[in-house]
Amino acid sequence: MFFHKKDPIHTVKISEPNPRYAQLLLEQFGGATGELSAALQYWVQSFHVENAGIRDMLQDIALEEFGHLEMVGKLIEAHTKNVDQTEAFKSTLFAVRGMGPHFLDSQGNTWTASYLNEGGDVVRDLRANIAAEAGARQTYEALIKLATDQGTQETLVHLLTREISHTQMFMKALDSLGKLTDPFFGNVKPDETVALYYNLSTNGNGKDERGPWNSEPTFEYVADPLQSHS
Repeated sequence: MFFHKKDPIHTVKISEPNPRYAQLLLEQFGGATGELSAALQYWVQSFHVENAGIRDMLQDIALEEFGHLEMVGKLIEAHTKNVDQTEAFKSTLFAVRGMGPHFLDSQGNTWTASYLNEGGDVVRDLRANIAAEAGARQTYEALIKLATDQGTQETLVHLLTREISHTQMFMKALDSLGKLTDPFFGNVKPDETVALYYNLSTNGNGKDERGPWNSEPTFEYVADPLQSHS
């Protein structure tokens, strides 16, 4: 059962409508990193999870994302309302589609289910969700820098903040499974190359970059893969 309360979690208000900015906001309504994508991704993933706690978390976050979709929709509605006679409105996608949100991104591409990243394994899905939240946070940061008024900016800062919160939740869920830093999951045992790091790019000066991603004790550094496999 779903119950919709018409009061958004965070009050949405603007002082000056800007339809050109509203077109940018479409990115978080019908775009790849948008709230619809996140809500549906987490909701579908929840049905793959046997762990009752993680299933509940995914469904809670999914429903919050639907609330965020409503907030972005209200922002777009406010930025396109009663401005249809302006040149700014006529220069946007809304001139053809009409005011309010649409399932398009900022470039006019229609939303597609190919934006969703779910694969039926809880570890894989939680890692995909961390990436999804990072993408959304990056988009919100760009939108905040371009925000046309304080009310819009405040709403977007709230939405960006919640992306960070969700990331922390997904990380804690992975940690509860012992998989936050463990790359192995599934039932197939990796072969003997799992600990090898191949030096396949070079600066040409004989000096190669080293770091924890290619050093002991986790990795054996293969400095010259051609010689090693000749």
